[in-house]
Amino acid sequence: MRFHRSSIAVLTAAAVATLTTGCLASGSAAPAASGSGTSTGTVEIMLGLSGDGLENFKASVDPWAAENGITIKWSPSDNFNQLINTRVQGNDVPDIAMFPQPGILMDLADRGNVTPLNDIVDMADLEANYTAGTLDVAAKDGEVYGLLVSMNVKSLVFYPKVAWDAAGWKTPESIPELLALTDEIKASGTAPWCLGIESGAGTGWPATDWMEELVLKHGGVDQYNKWLAGELKFDSDLVRQAADTFAQIAFTDGNVLGGRSSIASNNFGTAGNPMFDSQPGCYMYKQGNFIASPGFFPDTVIADADNQIGVFGFPAATAGGDNPIEGGGDLAAILTDSPAAQKVIQYLSSENFGASSAQKGTFISPRTDFDLSNYPNELTKNIATIAYGATAFAFDGSDAMPGAVGSGSFWRDMTSWISGQEDLDAALKNIDASWPSS
Repeated sequence: MRFHRSSIAVLTAAAVATLTTGCLASGSAAPAASGSGTSTGTVEIMLGLSGDGLENFKASVDPWAAENGITIKWSPSDNFNQLINTRVQGNDVPDIAMFPQPGILMDLADRGNVTPLNDIVDMADLEANYTAGTLDVAAKDGEVYGLLVSMNVKSLVFYPKVAWDAAGWKTPESIPELLALTDEIKASGTAPWCLGIESGAGTGWPATDWMEELVLKHGGVDQYNKWLAGELKFDSDLVRQAADTFAQIAFTDGNVLGGRSSIASNNFGTAGNPMFDSQPGCYMYKQGNFIASPGFFPDTVIADADNQIGVFGFPAATAGGDNPIEGGGDLAAILTDSPAAQKVIQYLSSENFGASSAQKGTFISPRTDFDLSNYPNELTKNIATIAYGATAFAFDGSDAMPGAVGSGSFWRDMTSWISGQEDLDAALKNIDASWPSS
């Protein structure tokens, strides 16, 4: 879902970009730099930020760098994925690159262009304290090539806290319990779900989030990753199982505010807002943590978030079973190994990195030992706690698929299926047919 990543990236980047100088000076101990030379000098960082996000990031990193004898050469790009490949081909790589997706990073690692981090950072510390599965996102054959420096969480269901508590609804612990809750809320006379997948040229990406969530929950991380790699077809039992669960929720009469026919035209950014009407129009909205930010949920709700917004993690397939989460974030990798670059990466993996940033925005640390008091409200603490309690972490699926699929046929055919323009058989076969042959 590369289209909506532009909007989410601004939010995530803004969060990462507010990495304040206070937190940047207080990292935990890390291994000594293994490269030759001094740990001072110039470090080029290439990243996909612009505007205020870039300026905030620079303002927060540059003072720390100056204190540590490091000069940062900033190389922002609004076409990061293409430019990083061009620079690698031209033998003109930055010292550090911040990858929004693991696929390109790992392609470069396969070609020997990325430095493994195992001997640079404290792996024992990270294995003990990073959210389960996050070290696997950019790893291969035992080597870690990229580290999440911020995390966004997608496996979330938001609800109107006041009305929810008054009604006495209980958080489900499994998908069957979620379906039962859906029926219970509908029986009360209110649509259980808010749902909208309209996003201009990117219409359909919220539907891919639903499908990715359900493939991950029903199949686990291994099968999910095979699906992302094209080893497991869309026209498969697992993907059909995910589609069936989605259809039970989205296509059953009375389950969605406005009905199935409204989903494709209902904008994702405001689809959840009827939850907060004086008489809720719906009670549940599945979306990433960015939705609880200004510009999405109503301003009055955001201003009183702890009292107005509740959240639970999208439940496991079975109660007490494996419960992986889907998310994303920014992956820091070293392309030119130097002691100064290593020093930057060491800080980015430390316990206190992002403390002040977390206090100001939507930044979520991937470290489970991150001090929860740094988060600005109970809502963000709850979201972080959901992530930290996951059994595994899986990166956003459509971002990892070939572009012709992930931001092409997957979006289009899910939209066509949901709007009734084609049946599931046709949708799955069309997506499989669009997968590049090489």
